[in-house]
Amino acid sequence: MKDFKKTVADKIFSISSIKENMVYDSVYDSIEIPVDGKMGDYAFPCFKLAKVFRKSPQAIAEELRESIEGSDDFGSIENENAYLNFYLNRESLAEEVVRCVIEENESYGSTDIGKNRKVVVEFSSPNIAKPFHIGHIRSTLIGYAINNIYEFLNYDTVKINHLGDYGTQFGKMIVAYRRWGNREEVEKAPIQTLLSYYTKFHEESETDPTLEDEAREAFAMLEQGAAEETEIWQWFRDESLKEFGRVYKMLGIEYDSFAGESFYSDKMQKIVDEMGEKNLLVESEGAQIVDLEKYGYGIALITKKDGSTLYITRDIAAAFYRKETYDFYKNLYIVGNQQILHFQQWIKIVELMGYDWAKDCVHIPFGLVSLEDGVMSTRAGRVVFLEDVLLKAIEQTKNIIEEKNVTTDNVDDIARAVGIGAVIFNELSSSRNKDYIFSWDKVLSFDGETGPYVQYSHARAASVLRKAESDTKRVAEGDVKPDAKYLTSQSAYELAKIIYIMPRIILEAAEKYEPSVLARHIVDVAQAFNKFYQDEYILVDDEEERLSKLALVIAAKTTISNGLKLLGVEAPERM
Repeated sequence: MKDFKKTVADKIFSISSIKENMVYDSVYDSIEIPVDGKMGDYAFPCFKLAKVFRKSPQAIAEELRESIEGSDDFGSIENENAYLNFYLNRESLAEEVVRCVIEENESYGSTDIGKNRKVVVEFSSPNIAKPFHIGHIRSTLIGYAINNIYEFLNYDTVKINHLGDYGTQFGKMIVAYRRWGNREEVEKAPIQTLLSYYTKFHEESETDPTLEDEAREAFAMLEQGAAEETEIWQWFRDESLKEFGRVYKMLGIEYDSFAGESFYSDKMQKIVDEMGEKNLLVESEGAQIVDLEKYGYGIALITKKDGSTLYITRDIAAAFYRKETYDFYKNLYIVGNQQILHFQQWIKIVELMGYDWAKDCVHIPFGLVSLEDGVMSTRAGRVVFLEDVLLKAIEQTKNIIEEKNVTTDNVDDIARAVGIGAVIFNELSSSRNKDYIFSWDKVLSFDGETGPYVQYSHARAASVLRKAESDTKRVAEGDVKPDAKYLTSQSAYELAKIIYIMPRIILEAAEKYEPSVLARHIVDVAQAFNKFYQDEYILVDDEEERLSKLALVIAAKTTISNGLKLLGVEAPERM
C-alpha cells in the first residue's frame, strides 16, 4: 500500500529551506491527520519553524504552500493559519485502496514485521475444579485477540493456558470431596458440584478451624506426590478440562500448551538456588524473601517458612522455561490489573538475576468485572458461568431471528455466530483497562455499535456481491481494472479513507496491546460502508461504474471480515 504520509513528507522535504533546517524523520513524524476532514487529509504544523525562520507560523505555512509544486496524488494543498493542509486526490486514493485490498485479500492489513520472531501469549488460565466464569472472559478474549493480531503480523505465536492447578486451594478441594463428595455427582456436573463442595468447605471452616489444617496437610501430601491425593487432583484436572473445552470450542480457541502451575513444581528449586547464589535472598522469620523496597516494589516472598512455594516462584520458573524452550521475542501475560505488583516484582527479580530478557516479559493488565449485585466470589458461590452467557446469547439471537421471520436455512448456525459474536465484540470494544459491571441487557443488546451491527454490514456487502456474482468474480480475480473516477463521491471517499488506514490500526492495536482500537475501527468501516450503500446506487446499468463500485464493496467486505477474524468473531455471509 502506498504511504501517502510519506508522499506528503517528500513534498515538504523537497523545499530547500526545510531540508536545511530539519531532518527527514522529523518532518515525517510532525505530519498529523486532522480529526476534521475539512482541514485536509494530512497537515503539517509550522509552529516549531517560527524561531528558525523568524516569522509567524501562519506566514511560514503560506510560503511553504507557494513553494510546493503540484502532484497527481493531491487534489489541493492549502494553508490554514499555522498549518499546511494536504487534500488527497480522491481518484488516487480510491485506486490504491481497491487495488491493494483486492490483491492482498485475506492478508490485507498484514505485514512481515514479526518474521522470525516468536511471541508467547499467556491468556485465560482458569483454576481447575472452579467455575469458568464471566470473570475469565477478559483474559480469554483479550488474549486471543492479541494473539491473532500478532499472528496476522507474521509473528510466530505460542498460545499458553497457564492453568491454576496448584496451591493450597487444592488441599481444600480434596478435603471437601473426601468429606461430602460423591463421584457420580462430580462426573455428572463437575464444576458446579465441586464449587458446591468448595463453598461448603468455607462455610464449615468458620466453625471448625481444623479443616484448614487438614487442607494444608492434604496439599503437602499432594506436593510430595502421595498416590491418593495425586489421583484425586488429576481427576479434578481432567474433568475440569472437559468442561473448559466446551467453552473454548464455542469461542473457536485452541491452545499450544496447557502447562499450568503444577508443570513447574520440579523446576522451582533450581531457580530459588540461583537466587541464593546471587545473594538476592534474605531470610525473614524462617521465610525466604527478596527485598525490592528501593525499587518501590515492596517485599517479595519467595518461599514460606515451611519451604513451600508461591505464585511468584512458579511464575519465575515458568518464564525461565519459556525462554529456554521458545527463545521468545516477547512473553506476554494477559492478567488482571490486581496483579500489577506481582508482575513488577518477579520481572524485577529476573532482571536482578542478570537476565536482560526480563524486559521482554510484558504484563498486559485489564480492569475488573463485577456483578450488578457485587463482586463475584467463588467461595460464596456467587458467579456467572461463561458457558451460560454464551448459550443465553445464542438462544436470544435465535429468538430474534424467528421473531423477524428471517429467511434462512441455517438458523442455528447464524444464531451461534451472531450470539457469540455479540458477547466477544461487547467485551473487546471497550478499553481493556476499564472496570465494568456485567449486565445481561448490555451483553445481549444488538442495537448501536455492536458485533451484530458489524456482522450485518458484512452480510449486506456479501448480498450486494452475490446479486452481481459474475461481475464480482471478474473484479475479484483481477480480470477488469476498476475506474476510480466513479469512486470520488463524499461517501465513497470516506469509505476508501477508512479502509486505507486499516494496516496502521492493526499495528497500533499490536503496539498498545489494545484490541478495542481495532474493534472501534471496524465499526467505523461498517458505518462508512452503510453510508456509501445508502447514498449510492451500486448495481447501475453502466458497466464501468458498476464494476468500480463493486470493487469498493469488495474492499469494504474484506476489511470488515479481516478485522472480525482478528477479534475472534465470525463474519457471516448471510443474516
